[in-house]
Amino acid sequence: MKKIFFVFLWLSGLVFGQNALQNNLPSIPLWKNIPDGPGPGGSNQISPKGSFTNVSVPQLIVHQPKNPIGTAVLIISGGGYAHIESGSESYPAAEWLKSQGITAFELIYRLPDEGWSTKLVPFQDAQRAMRIIRNNAAKYKINPHKIGVLGFSAGGHLAGYISSTFDTAYYPPKDDIDKVSAQPNFTGMIYPVVSMLPPNNKTHSFKSLLGQTSDKEEEIKYSVERQVNAQTPITFLAHAKDDPISPVENSILMYQALKNNTIPAEIHLFSTGGHGWGLGKKGTDTVEWPAMFLNWLKINGF
Repeated sequence: MKKIFFVFLWLSGLVFGQNALQNNLPSIPLWKNIPDGPGPGGSNQISPKGSFTNVSVPQLIVHQPKNPIGTAVLIISGGGYAHIESGSESYPAAEWLKSQGITAFELIYRLPDEGWSTKLVPFQDAQRAMRIIRNNAAKYKINPHKIGVLGFSAGGHLAGYISSTFDTAYYPPKDDIDKVSAQPNFTGMIYPVVSMLPPNNKTHSFKSLLGQTSDKEEEIKYSVERQVNAQTPITFLAHAKDDPISPVENSILMYQALKNNTIPAEIHLFSTGGHGWGLGKKGTDTVEWPAMFLNWLKINGF
């Protein structure tokens, strides 16, 4: 526990600028020809705190350990599908997993309100990313049967959604990579947005995906708990009970849906912590989730 806590303190003190995120780490573009453009003009924009917007070039940022253990994780930050909180979520999580020998891939995904012709662009990018990682398993010394996805907030929604709809055709096949399975072997959802149905339809994720007007059919379609099925991967959930952005009921609904479909799942509900705590908020028990997640991976053979 002390090790996890000090890793958290070190990571939370880093400054995440554009050079640190793009120039010092290798990246993999997701597409040769990006679908459903035109999208935003110019290059990806990164704030001094590591928040991505204007995502014109979706990509994977690779965090490769010196001695990989064979497990890989696609990491998806939140931001209400309006920006990508890499600096406080996926970047520190990727560096932490890398320190454990796990190969981590940060997903820099397209945002639905940035000029693309469909709201499905985040789902396209996440599905394509899973296929690219599995297609490159040998290159990165990854076991193709030990590739999971970990998402925070809206990224938790995206992670959970593609985990249950991995065989949905979100885009026309582009090349041989699209013949590779996009199914995650395990899923982690940290303070996730899950449901788009009342009373949990007040999030920015709802606004970004469904806009100001939507019908119940659309709300059901984009509710992760309604997509759970017999092929959904085993799932880890962590949430704070006092979360003001994505109410804890989101994770409870997801856990119940997993249970109803006999999918092995583990849920941790913390008394305090609020929202957006990444690897954990100092002074709360949310700092315990990384150790719990690692233990869960070990117990399940990952």
